[in-house]
Amino acid sequence: MSESTWTFFEGAWHPGNVRMMGPRTHGAWLGSTVFDGARAFEGVTPDLDLHLARVNRSAVALGLKAVVEAATWRELVHEGLRRFAPDAALYIRPMYWAESGYAGGVRFDPDSTNWCLCLYEAPMPVPGRLSITLSPYRRPTAETAPVEAKAGCLYPNGARALAEAQERGFGNCLVRDALGNIAELANANVFMARDGVVCTPAPNGTFLAGVTRARVIDLLRHAGVAVLETTLTYADFAAADEIFSAGNYAKVMPVTAIDGRALEPGPFYQQARDLYWAYAHGR
Repeated sequence: MSESTWTFFEGAWHPGNVRMMGPRTHGAWLGSTVFDGARAFEGVTPDLDLHLARVNRSAVALGLKAVVEAATWRELVHEGLRRFAPDAALYIRPMYWAESGYAGGVRFDPDSTNWCLCLYEAPMPVPGRLSITLSPYRRPTAETAPVEAKAGCLYPNGARALAEAQERGFGNCLVRDALGNIAELANANVFMARDGVVCTPAPNGTFLAGVTRARVIDLLRHAGVAVLETTLTYADFAAADEIFSAGNYAKVMPVTAIDGRALEPGPFYQQARDLYWAYAHGR
C-alpha cells in the first residue's frame, strides 16, 4: 500500500495509510468529518475544481472551517498526481475534520479544524451485471442529519443498506426518503428511462445531488434528450425500460435487474456513458 497511496498532511507527503487521528480526535470518535472524491483516470481529472469547491462548502455546512483555498487544493492534487503513472486510475480525497471539542466533547471546536489530501490507486469499475432491490432503510432529512454536506457520518446508513441488500443477493438498492419516494442508490445517484424520457429523483434535501449526476444531466440535455428531475416511486423504477447510476467512483454504470426483473443496458445509459467519457477527455 505504501506506493499506491500518498497523503499530504501537516506540510508533507507521506506514503501509505498514514496515522493522523488519535483516540481523542473529535473526528475519529464523534464523526465531525467531511470529504469529497474526485477521479483521475486515463490521464484526465473531470470536474476536479467542482469537487474541490464542494469539500469547502461541506466543511462550512457542517460547521468546520474551510481553511484550504481551492487553488491550494488544486496545486496539491497536481503535486500528488506526479507521484503516480500518468494513466493511473486514482481516487482523490480531500478531507476536513475537527481535532477537539468543547467541554463534554459532543460539540466540536471549529478552530480545531484539520485537513489532509489523500490520493490512492483505485481501478475504475467495469460495466457488468448489477441487480438492485428496495432497501428498508431511508435517507435522513435536513432536520435529522447534515445532508447538505458530504459528511462521513452519513455513510454508515448507506453501508448498512448495501449490506442488507447484499445479504439478500442483490448488488445495490434503491433508498427512499422520509416520504417514501426514491432518493438514490445506497452509494450513487440513480436514473431511469421510460417511453423515451430520462428521469432522476429531484433534489429535495435528503440526498447529495452529485457532481457527476449534474454533469450527466447537462450532457444528455445538450444532446437533445429529455431529462426530468421529478418525484419517483419504487413502482416507477420497477416499470422502467432502463436504469443506470451516476457517481464519482464508477461514473456511469448500468443496472441489469430490479428484484428479479431483467434489464439490458439501454441506449440512454450508453449515450450517457459515451457522452461523459467524451467530456472527460475534452472531445
